[in-house]
Amino acid sequence: MSSFIQRLSKIANTYVHAYPNAGLPNAMGGYDETAEEFSQHVKRYALDGLVNMVGGCCGTTPKFTAALKKAVAGIDRRSVPEPPNHYIPMMLSGMTEFILTQNIRFVNVGERCNISGSV
Repeated sequence: MSSFIQRLSKIANTYVHAYPNAGLPNAMGGYDETAEEFSQHVKRYALDGLVNMVGGCCGTTPKFTAALKKAVAGIDRRSVPEPPNHYIPMMLSGMTEFILTQNIRFVNVGERCNISGSV
């Protein structure tokens, strides 16, 4: 997820929010990462100035949220860059960024980078 957050942070002229899972799921579909490990990984995004908001997704609990809040306390949020001089009607992120231009007539939008197809 780090490479995507880094790229998105460079091109987005809006807030960037990261809410990763509690690591990768194990063979039983659970998550083995502790709240402390999780919070230290996500803290890196804040220290590197990549995010404006953080949270947790699959496998996280209120304990993870509390550890994350403590880990990022006092760290400045990412500075939002000025928008470009030219009009960009829409920009989406997935495996790579996608900028909608006037010469693209139709776009089908879905969960492009979620191979498990969550609902």
